Amino acid sequence: MKLTVVGGGSTYTPELIDGFARLRDTLPIEELVLVDPAAERLELVGGLARRIFAKQGHPGRIVTTDDLDKGVEGADAVLLQLRVGGQAARQQDETWPLECGCVGQETTGAGGLAKALRTVPVVLDIAERVRRTNPNAWIIDFTNPVGIVTRALLQAGHKAVGLCNVAIGFQRKFAGMLGVAPADVHLDHVGLNHLTWETGVRLGGPEGKDVLPELLTAHGTDIAGDLHLPRPLLDRLGVVPSYYLRYYYAHDEVVRELRTKPSRAAEVAAMERELLDLYADPALDEKPELLARRGGAFYSEAAVDLTASLLGKGGSPYQVVNAYNRGTLPFLPDDAVIEVQAAVGPKGPTPLSVPSVDPLYAGLMASVTTYEDLALRAALHGGRDRVFRALLAHPLVGQYAYADSLTDQLIAHNREHLAWA
Repeated sequence: MKLTVVGGGSTYTPELIDGFARLRDTLPIEELVLVDPAAERLELVGGLARRIFAKQGHPGRIVTTDDLDKGVEGADAVLLQLRVGGQAARQQDETWPLECGCVGQETTGAGGLAKALRTVPVVLDIAERVRRTNPNAWIIDFTNPVGIVTRALLQAGHKAVGLCNVAIGFQRKFAGMLGVAPADVHLDHVGLNHLTWETGVRLGGPEGKDVLPELLTAHGTDIAGDLHLPRPLLDRLGVVPSYYLRYYYAHDEVVRELRTKPSRAAEVAAMERELLDLYADPALDEKPELLARRGGAFYSEAAVDLTASLLGKGGSPYQVVNAYNRGTLPFLPDDAVIEVQAAVGPKGPTPLSVPSVDPLYAGLMASVTTYEDLALRAALHGGRDRVFRALLAHPLVGQYAYADSLTDQLIAHNREHLAWA
């Protein structure tokens, strides 16, 4: 089996490598190719990756290259984890929207739209090259904004599935609170990427007992603290929103916070420099503790599980993925990309039936789906007016004066990445 990681020079990659090494019985990789144009980073990450495999006795071969076509040739699956513009672009995404009093964040709001505009054309070019070289390969997208990027891939006819680590993080956290194995926790997870709610926590599978009420009673304060939301809100909702919902439920509070502290991009950039120094140590043969602060918790386990299922190597029978709606949520278009539990196999994901969704959540999903549709049109076809329409539709922007100003700033800050600008 050959697996290719595009963006393999990311400081995330050792987390992925550690999962591949630990879970080699689930996903028996013979050749792992790390593709990245940043030669120096790739050399450091590749060296550590080989040492991790060697320490854990993994027999697979790790290859590094800046040649995308060579890297994806013959791959059974291609995992995308790239960041167009690097941390410098992220820093901009997280700062200029604040000037209008809007959230500055890399996956939602105006910053998320900027990332989508930079990313979609690059990902589609990569996917076309994968299809020319190996049309049977699965493309697994971990690149944000996952929902929009996955929709672009699916609309272009690619064998693609989107992956996020929010659900597996909740699964692991709830399993610890309940004192059970993670595999025994099945989430009723519903929404769009980075706009999701846990409406049930079931023991044993989709038909198991829902213990969410008991979980909230016993651990609601801890859960609310992790989400930076008040405990009474969780009690009133009776569900667990993802932490990205805080941008909607506490927008003004978040903006005030973001204006008074260093951006997450600045924190991550400093962390990456420290991580790369650690990776350069030839004695290091395991992922360092610092990597846990970088983000992406349990990313490797989710990636192994999904890849194994898509390639018919096992994996969990049900997994949370980003896939076409196709009637699963009747209030959204069939070609919307939703994030829900699905049965996953070599033919791809089949979303499980979802009970009736509370209008409080369905309304926000529908609104953001409209934004994502307009955002994808802007990413595919360009144009100031398309950018403006997407921003005007976004619940975190909404006002025409803000949309006008943010459109100008978005284009000015991203001109080098926008072929039409």
